[in-house]
Amino acid sequence: MSVLPRGLRMLQQFWKMKGLLVLVCTPFLLLPLALSTTEAACAYVIALMAVYWCTEVLPLAVTALLPTILFPALGIMESRNVCMQYLKDTNMLFVGGLMVAVAVERWNLHKRIALRVLLLVGVRPALLMLGFMGVTAFLSMWISNTATTAMMVPIVQAVLEQLLGNRKEFGVAVEMVKIQSRTVSVQQEYQQKSISIEEMADPNIPSIDLNLSTNHSQSEEVISPEDTKAPKQELELEELSDEEEEKKRMSKGLLLSVCYAASIGGIATLTGTGPNLVLIGQMNQLFPQNGDVINFVSWFVFAFPTMLLMLTLSWFWLQFLFIDWNLKKTLGCGLAQSDKEKAAYDALREEHRRLGPMSYGEISVLALFVLMVVLWFTRDPRFMDGWATHIFNAKAEFVTDATVSLFIAILLFILPSEPPRYLCFWRRSDSESRLSRGPAPPLLTWQVTQDKMPWDIILLLGGGFALAKGSEVSGLSRWLGDQMTPLHSIPSWAIAIIICLLITTFTECASNVATATLFLPVLASMSQSISLNPLYVMIPCTLSASFAFMLPVATPPNALVFSSGFLKVSDMAKTGVVMNIIGICCITLAINSWGRVLFSLDSFPLWANITSPM
Repeated sequence: MSVLPRGLRMLQQFWKMKGLLVLVCTPFLLLPLALSTTEAACAYVIALMAVYWCTEVLPLAVTALLPTILFPALGIMESRNVCMQYLKDTNMLFVGGLMVAVAVERWNLHKRIALRVLLLVGVRPALLMLGFMGVTAFLSMWISNTATTAMMVPIVQAVLEQLLGNRKEFGVAVEMVKIQSRTVSVQQEYQQKSISIEEMADPNIPSIDLNLSTNHSQSEEVISPEDTKAPKQELELEELSDEEEEKKRMSKGLLLSVCYAASIGGIATLTGTGPNLVLIGQMNQLFPQNGDVINFVSWFVFAFPTMLLMLTLSWFWLQFLFIDWNLKKTLGCGLAQSDKEKAAYDALREEHRRLGPMSYGEISVLALFVLMVVLWFTRDPRFMDGWATHIFNAKAEFVTDATVSLFIAILLFILPSEPPRYLCFWRRSDSESRLSRGPAPPLLTWQVTQDKMPWDIILLLGGGFALAKGSEVSGLSRWLGDQMTPLHSIPSWAIAIIICLLITTFTECASNVATATLFLPVLASMSQSISLNPLYVMIPCTLSASFAFMLPVATPPNALVFSSGFLKVSDMAKTGVVMNIIGICCITLAINSWGRVLFSLDSFPLWANITSPM
């Protein structure tokens, strides 16, 4: 039994206690900041939370609560003012949208949509990957990317099992080829031995005839197996090896396409991912006079084309890396379906059949979901007055996107999950049993909501709003803006690219919500100091925070796909590097083309000079 050196043992003990050391030592190492000016004290809180968020020595939501203690203790803000930041309009928008998403999951509506689309696109390799990416991105626009990935991964694995076969079956096939090879060699030896025995036992046979027969038998029994059977066996082994390698590559490609599409799709809507909500919350916090420049419609008009562009380029990259660059071949143009492709299609169809016909509850949830989206789009469409202005005879700001989402969410707790008695046209085979049970349960219950709701994100958002408010009140934002004045000489497009590079690197190691929370207030101050439209740097920061493609721990979809066992860290790293480059290029193109026109980024707006009241 080997004994580790003393130094190595100490290093192991230190590594085991690293979390405790970071938790305890960081506040003391940063303490000089807290004992200086008010601006430095606020920087102390931000730096401490940044370290805790990056190392996750505390749960992210617990770290987000630190301003409620440290801001009052350091004399930055009163406790009541700090606590008010944790439940703003943006938080309620998130709550309402998530309740609708929980109802969609509860009634398996997302699975029905996914299977229906996959049945439409087919199971050709290129179309299958495109179908998985499109479905995942669309669902991720409305429900969490984690839930979307968790639902799609089993479907991917089921399709792969039918399309590519089982690994165990492949291993058995290889072993059978080896056994056949050994059997042929034994037969050859036995035949050669039998010939030599015949020669010795029958001396009456003429020598010439014997030699001719012997040579003839050897030419048939020895030369033939070596020249024909053995090369065929080696060829079969090589083909099986190539086939196994192709299976692995396709499995990796389809799984990565799902997790990447989940991260890409979330950027298209305000409620699709956390950084988008951080952006709208910080805008309302730091620039209260912005006139609702970012709402559901304006963000969708900007981000949806960006998402489509990013998704298309990502599909080309994954297609090239893991399947085949020959799109004509992988799309199956002019080719009949193979048996395995038919089996995969039948598996999808069987899974869809198991869902049965749409129930009353599913139809009700789908109707409410569509109603919510329509109300979001028509509330304040910008080119005309929306329904909020006409119905309530007030400004659109009085009724926000949060009002819509909460209205739909409350309806989910009111409307029944089974058809009322007056709907005679609806089939009700078990009407008598339902009458004996009493009233039907609602579409969504509070117990289901409690189990499914990510309450930690609400605290994370609130912690970000508290940090932004503390930075403003303490004067830290103004100080940071003054330090960044020299950036005025750098072109704005170059600043946007540098920000994208910085954020995409940082978000690989930290939560995307935490990344947006830390950087958005700083970028807002920088834009004010150099007279640059704040959206020109805040929007690229927000989008880049969602593009964590390189590491399994960077985002939950990556971790879910990595846990399947098909992928290595190197696979995600080499694929994710190019994905990050594609993302930066797409963001740069979007913000400098249709984003520049949509948000008037060429001018410094008046609302950017007006900060929130103290």
